[in-house]
Amino acid sequence: MAQSIGREAALRVALAARELGIVSARELVSALAERLELPLTEAKLATVTVADLQLMLQGDEVIVTDVAREQLKQAVRMLWGEDIVDSDLPPVASYAAGDMPGSIRVACASNRGQLLDGHFGSCERFLVYQVSPDEVRLIAVRPTVAADHAADRNVARTALINDCQIVYVQSIGGPATAKVVRTGIHPVKVASRGNAGGDALQALAQLQRALRHPPPWLARIMGVEAGSLARFVADLVVEDA
Repeated sequence: MAQSIGREAALRVALAARELGIVSARELVSALAERLELPLTEAKLATVTVADLQLMLQGDEVIVTDVAREQLKQAVRMLWGEDIVDSDLPPVASYAAGDMPGSIRVACASNRGQLLDGHFGSCERFLVYQVSPDEVRLIAVRPTVAADHAADRNVARTALINDCQIVYVQSIGGPATAKVVRTGIHPVKVASRGNAGGDALQALAQLQRALRHPPPWLARIMGVEAGSLARFVADLVVEDA
């Protein structure tokens, strides 16, 4: 099903599911696909009404109180593409090749805001940053809901960030690590205390410092020479104070 929902539609569904709080994005995709038929498009999502959504969720024993109805209305607005700017998604800036000389592209596994609080195989989205010694620019937010319907979720998730050189995660399994590395992406585990996760910008600030005097493996990414990944990964583990 990964090819049956586009990135913008996937983002709308993910936000609607979060607003509802009783179904996962994957479950909501399945319910919408059963009613609207594949492929799911923005135009199809824009036809969903509160009554439609309530009917789709009846199997989940939705009790329609005034609060629940407001959640349904807000979820429908998300499916329509409205109010997305008022969500917890950080603002995205434009980027064109050559804007930031000496920069690299970094994905961060995230669930909320600009927190680096996601596991590679279960995060709700990847925040994609262009990072240079002097600037950090968020250039994309890529939801993972469509990838989770693929035959191989790890391959599909890797494809979402195949233009990045580094991916920051709280954790990643061995099979997923192998697939990510084969694509030319270096996974970096970022340690944090508590369940909230660390701030992506804090980790990227540390990366910026490294870019000013890059170790061998990072220099290779920047087009200089090959080197050791292990040494730099060890230096990049971040612990929240």
